[in-house]
Amino acid sequence: MEVLRATETWQQAGAYYVRIQAMAKKHHITLREEFDEHDGPDTRYIVLLDDDFPVATARMYPLPDRRMVIGRVVVLPEYRHRGLGTQVVEECEAWARELGFDKAVLDSRDNKTEFYHKLGYVETGEDIPFDGTFRCVRMEKAI
Repeated sequence: MEVLRATETWQQAGAYYVRIQAMAKKHHITLREEFDEHDGPDTRYIVLLDDDFPVATARMYPLPDRRMVIGRVVVLPEYRHRGLGTQVVEECEAWARELGFDKAVLDSRDNKTEFYHKLGYVETGEDIPFDGTFRCVRMEKAI
């Protein structure tokens, strides 16, 4: 697997592809819902490539107080259970540290919290409004 820190539009297209294929289509999420105000010029994307083909992704954007949000962690279905989700999150954490952030924050789907517990994340107790698609739990980790 090649790790790509997607900083150019053509590279970011790989992140968008994975999100559309693995989430939007499967869960009937409109493009307007999937691509929100956090997909902007200051957003950073990690993309994992298998022979130049995008297979996993996550996005990152900053919050105040040296916190970085990691979100939209997605792996194509045929590539799941190979550790790629863990790799994407760890790549995000490493990049965030390099950029001077000391805490990672994410909103986990309520049925995926165990995955993030294994990576050292803990629930914050913050209330996350239900968006009509997924119930989420706010989690964080010192990085």
